[in-house]
Amino acid sequence: MEELSTDDAPASIGPFSQGIRDGDTVYVSGQGPIDPDSGDVVSQDVQEQTERTLENIEAVLGAADLSLDDVVKTTVFVNDMRYYDDVNEIYGDYMSEPYPARSAVEVVKLPVDIKVEIEAIASVE
Repeated sequence: MEELSTDDAPASIGPFSQGIRDGDTVYVSGQGPIDPDSGDVVSQDVQEQTERTLENIEAVLGAADLSLDDVVKTTVFVNDMRYYDDVNEIYGDYMSEPYPARSAVEVVKLPVDIKVEIEAIASVE
């Protein structure tokens, strides 16, 4: 197992890695809309939050020389399903076909006051 770490994504806020490479699989811990330079939430707009979240995932993947094109599975957590279409609109701009398998779950609360968090699994070819 190899830890993945980058300054281009927010630091972990607990005892977990930004990402782990295990053989031919990379696991990216849940990322949110935190600006890695300031440590602040980028916006209260869910689409802007989704953009930053996906950029943070991309940064962690970059630490393994991968990109969003290598993602095979994501889990999207939103604090309100009314944001589902807004998240999908941005998600579709960042992900390419064939789209990764995905789950979307509404949660009561996330560790930080944000509207969206996404985790990803990628394949190393």
